[in-house]
Amino acid sequence: MRILLKAFKTEIAPTEEQKTKIIRSIGVARFLYNQYIAYNRRLYKMYQRGMLDERQKHFVTAIDFDKYVNHKLKKELPWIDRCGSKARKKALVNAEQAFRRFFAGISHFPTFKKRANQDVKLYFPRNNRGDWKIWRHKLMVPTLKQVKLKEYGYLPVGSVAKSGTVSYTAGRFYVSVVVDIDEKSKHNKDLASCYAKQTEEIGIDLGVKDLAVVSDGRVFENINKSSKIKRLEKRLRREQRCLSRKYESRKKKGIETAAVSANVEKQKLKVQKLHQRITRIREDHENKTVHEVVKQKPRFITVENLNVRGMMKNRHLAKAVAAQRFNHLLSKLKHKAKIIGIEFREVDRFYPSSKTCHACGHVHRGLKLKDRVYICPECGYRMDRDYNASLNLRDAEEYRVV
Repeated sequence: MRILLKAFKTEIAPTEEQKTKIIRSIGVARFLYNQYIAYNRRLYKMYQRGMLDERQKHFVTAIDFDKYVNHKLKKELPWIDRCGSKARKKALVNAEQAFRRFFAGISHFPTFKKRANQDVKLYFPRNNRGDWKIWRHKLMVPTLKQVKLKEYGYLPVGSVAKSGTVSYTAGRFYVSVVVDIDEKSKHNKDLASCYAKQTEEIGIDLGVKDLAVVSDGRVFENINKSSKIKRLEKRLRREQRCLSRKYESRKKKGIETAAVSANVEKQKLKVQKLHQRITRIREDHENKTVHEVVKQKPRFITVENLNVRGMMKNRHLAKAVAAQRFNHLLSKLKHKAKIIGIEFREVDRFYPSSKTCHACGHVHRGLKLKDRVYICPECGYRMDRDYNASLNLRDAEEYRVV
């Protein structure tokens, strides 16, 4: 019987004292992350100007900077001790990984984390036997003690949690834990579907009009065209306009923008909550789409390698493309396919899936984006543009398995 690691994320309901401790700890972790970025940025600029050579130390690791924090910075700023040592060290390790990804050419130069984004998470490992103990309605978090859960029974009761993180977003608190669970556990729904019978292969064409058109005839709508999203986006524009006017009013009165204002903070929280609600609706639609695609367990799934960055350069489509979140959908689909055992194929981005006639193979070079129905000039084949593309993707002979 195999034991597998699986991550669970759920919302928690901490007490006022626990909320204060979480927000303070996140602030300290963000401060140390930015201090590490600033320190190494100075060294990197000195190295670029020739003030440091290869022999001299022009990059400080997280371990060395943690020693500097413990021996010097904590004496100058004693409030750093409000955050646990493990959470502080993990924030520095994340900053070091950002620099190493930059040096490896994988990502851009690391940037500072802003307080308004709240993208810092508190990491707590399982050091003691009672850490991260899971009950039906509560959870034992290191340094925070017992925290109530908002969703009872979601976390696997009695399982062993290896580690976890606590995060704060738009006035809500979340916990994410990595748990050892049995392969055939009811909490492992993904692998339970592995025992379904395999069906025919499918091709999926992603687009802006519809999120996904599958070669078996299924069409998944664009959730951003729904009345719910449009209503929320309209509210969001109003709240953002209100927030902007508050900033302009403070500027006219000669008040610094960085100064703390209760009304501005309240308005910012309203904007953040609307952003989060829209994002959650889109994520839910993505998850349901992925589930519907993989639950029949096709032999393979073929998609096109989309040039999302190039599509974003079109100012008429940039907003609609960004709202579709193609990269998020594809990453989830790859992950599910890997777990279930479905071969995931990717066709080159220059493959003319939309312009190729599925009946005779003729490539219609004159096809425009506004032409929603494909009409072949050679054989007269008539079919919906996106459905024709999904059929061509399914039958593509040149691809790479990812």
